[in-house]
Amino acid sequence: MLQETSDREEIIERVAALDIGKAELVCCVRVPHEGRAGRRLQEVETYSTMTRSLLAMADHLACLGVTRVVMEATSDYWKPVFYVLEAAGFETWLVNARDVKHLPGRPKTDRLDAVWLCKVAERQMIRPSFVPPPQIRRLRDVTRYRIDLVETRTAEKNRVEKLLEDAQIKLSVVASDIFGVSGREMMAALIAGERDPKVLAQMARSRMRGKITALEEAFTGHFTTHHAFLLAKMLARIDAINADIAELDTKIEELIAPFVAAAERLDEIPGIGRVAAAIIISEIGVDMERFPTAGHLASWAKFTPGVKESAGKKKGKGSTGHGNRYLARVLGEAAVAASKTDTFLGERYRRIARRRGKKKAIVATGRSMLTIIWHLLSDPEARYTDLGADFFDKRINPERRKQAHIHQLEALGYKVTIEPAA
Repeated sequence: MLQETSDREEIIERVAALDIGKAELVCCVRVPHEGRAGRRLQEVETYSTMTRSLLAMADHLACLGVTRVVMEATSDYWKPVFYVLEAAGFETWLVNARDVKHLPGRPKTDRLDAVWLCKVAERQMIRPSFVPPPQIRRLRDVTRYRIDLVETRTAEKNRVEKLLEDAQIKLSVVASDIFGVSGREMMAALIAGERDPKVLAQMARSRMRGKITALEEAFTGHFTTHHAFLLAKMLARIDAINADIAELDTKIEELIAPFVAAAERLDEIPGIGRVAAAIIISEIGVDMERFPTAGHLASWAKFTPGVKESAGKKKGKGSTGHGNRYLARVLGEAAVAASKTDTFLGERYRRIARRRGKKKAIVATGRSMLTIIWHLLSDPEARYTDLGADFFDKRINPERRKQAHIHQLEALGYKVTIEPAA
């Protein structure tokens, strides 16, 4: 039985497509033929990626009446072109190169790629990627740089630990965080020339004072002036990065100000703090019209298993694939933080971790967070309400729980007999 679909067959009358390189780009324009109905006119030109050339191209496209410009996401070269055309008032689409693969068996050149992309675009056979508005883009630049600096700081801290291991200084075996107050004071003393294990161990503070004997053993090593020189450089680099991160935090507070209400609502979710909320907003924005449902958002973020079926059989392992690494990182950290709370999200993580492992639990909890985030951003009046750690216990039928327990015992070799009720 034929059924009507929601698809609409529509040809974009005046469209342009760009194949972008570092120094130049190829622009293909397709418009209706003025004298012959149903026929098209096509123009393929090469432009420099310098600003004046881009502005001239924008003026030419405007004279031809082009309404939509489509380009592939080629490295970072697409950004200046996108911003110039966006400012000129064009409907600018950024598309994933994987969605516009060239047909096999055909020659591949920049001109042919531009023509093919233009033909695909005019027939509405491609979808745009998510490009946030300028305010969100500026916030994203800062939050992503902050994440990169945190990764750099972590790498530098790992170098410090390896250097201490090279000098047979086992501080990391005794102290859970060698960069705390006690650890930094001890390392500063090492750089200054102190080598006596007893003197170094007495610098311990608070709870570490209960480990004086272990610290004396840990500082019995072969720390030389060579190690001191390198350690001083590494600690100076860590301190400089800490200062930069503090400045970025101040800048993030400034840029998040227009979206502070949305950030405060996300901050109510267990595991998500102020910085995490700012990162999430910078990656997905605050306008959820781009994602019709929470499922669309989770699918775009690659927090849903992929579907691959052929001949009635499901293939593959149902992996989620690789999405936005910055969003995935912050959601993963938030899921781990939520797992330590007595909340719905914490219990969801623990239940799945017991059965399927921690990695799947992180993805599942992250998807639940994305669903909550979508609802909070879609409705400005919405507030987060925790369902409670006992939510799953309330949903489970006691009879089903009993049967599951019986199956577990029988799997272990026990024989279970249920006495009839009196």
